[in-house]
Amino acid sequence: QVQLVESGGGLVQPGGSLRLSCAASGIIFSIYNMAWYRQTPGKQRELVGGMASGGSTNYADSVKGRFTISRNNAKNTVYLQMISLKPEDTAVYFCNVKVSARTYWGQGTQVTVSS
Repeated sequence: QVQLVESGGGLVQPGGSLRLSCAASGIIFSIYNMAWYRQTPGKQRELVGGMASGGSTNYADSVKGRFTISRNNAKNTVYLQMISLKPEDTAVYFCNVKVSARTYWGQGTQVTVSS
């Protein structure tokens, strides 16, 4: 059974930093592309960025230069390092993996950027 568990969210002031983690189980983690999404109330979930199994990354324009995705295959974990956070980054952040045409999501972790 595939399971994704996010952690690391919280309240941070504008300009601050946070690192989110997503621990995966039930899959051979190293062979899958992983992605981070975020969602605010009343809006569709949007892609933040992703990291392929080979290590290449892509990011939404709104977070380029501020967010960095990395992974530790030995720990079955993908990370989202966020710096220079803005109030508009406030959202629930989810990690995502597609396995055999099925998409799996974690429960999400809340990030609130506010003074």
